[in-house]
Amino acid sequence: MKKSGAWIMTILVCLLVLFLVLVFLPGMWYGVISYTGAGLAQFVWNLAPVFLCVGLMDVWVEKDEMMGMMGNRSGVSGAFLSLFMGMLTAVPVYALLPITGLLLKKGGRISNVLIFLCSSVSIRVPLLLFEISSLGLWFAASRFILNLAVVFVIAYSIEGLLPEQEMGHIYRKNKNESGQG
Repeated sequence: MKKSGAWIMTILVCLLVLFLVLVFLPGMWYGVISYTGAGLAQFVWNLAPVFLCVGLMDVWVEKDEMMGMMGNRSGVSGAFLSLFMGMLTAVPVYALLPITGLLLKKGGRISNVLIFLCSSVSIRVPLLLFEISSLGLWFAASRFILNLAVVFVIAYSIEGLLPEQEMGHIYRKNKNESGQG
């Protein structure tokens, strides 16, 4: 199924579910509509700045520069830059996907992109600060160290298990979908 067909199908299914709720649970229609509207507003509120930043990064950061910072030859510095960028994020997980797509499009090494994505989800600074204040420094430090190890193990394991043709396919697909090829 093409992408546009999948989107249309998703919207139709959501409308059908909404219709069924309205028919079979008429007392809940206001709650369903208000919750849906609030969720949509939050989604747009979070995603709009991310798309703006991704667009600016796409225009301002040259592919060669990104490959030098996070590409296949970036080494340890690329991994730590990915980790640092991921730890500083404070956006929902769905907002990270356009960023990872751009990193792949610009030639970021797959393990570095995975380090960014995994650290954004599990060891971001706002989460660490919350854990320190509510669960204590010992717990936060223990979880941070364990998650740090797991992030690197996951990233390098996945990159090591991916066949070369699959990695090439990921890069080509991302380049084509971004309108560059």
